[in-house]
Amino acid sequence: MGKIFEMTHPLILHKLTYIRDENTGNKNFRELVEEVSMLMAYEATRDLELIECEVKTPVAKTKSKVLAGKKLGIVPILRAGLGMVEGIIKIVPHAKVGHIGLYRDPETLKPVSYYCKLPIDISEREIIVVDPMLATGGSAVAAIRKIEEHNPKGIKLMILIAAPEGIAEVQKECPDVDIYVAAIDEKLNDHGYIVPGLGDAGDRLFGTK
Repeated sequence: MGKIFEMTHPLILHKLTYIRDENTGNKNFRELVEEVSMLMAYEATRDLELIECEVKTPVAKTKSKVLAGKKLGIVPILRAGLGMVEGIIKIVPHAKVGHIGLYRDPETLKPVSYYCKLPIDISEREIIVVDPMLATGGSAVAAIRKIEEHNPKGIKLMILIAAPEGIAEVQKECPDVDIYVAAIDEKLNDHGYIVPGLGDAGDRLFGTK
């Protein structure tokens, strides 16, 4: 069974409070999502392998560590997942970025796919799927299954706010996927929104209604 990593870092929890706040404007909301995504990526990449190398400082030669060449891919679920990408690639700039377009049918709450473009060398990469919200889990499961068709080295899911129902669905349908989440909220309401949540992440990122 995949593990759940719920963030406890004070900076993440502090910034998440302002992300939730309905009075936070679009500009600040985007900046906060980017910052929290960068902090979460720090945790999600903790298991990257290192190799030893030699460097010469201004004082002397020394042994040090560098990444062992493990390749990463970032795949946002459109459209809200786009808000998380920039923060991640600021600390892993060589990661490639794919895109999966899914929207949730407002009546059935089931995901509908409309776009998929993944790195050509995805079979050589560890993939981090990103989306601010994990509500019913349908979109995340659909995205993960689409990526699995291309045989990546591994898949992780990184979410800002999740409902218990969404986590349960991902664990049931994609049991090998680790989930990194900033907060696990109370429940879904009758409209499939996370409570207390943060509203519609896409609208708040891009200023739409």
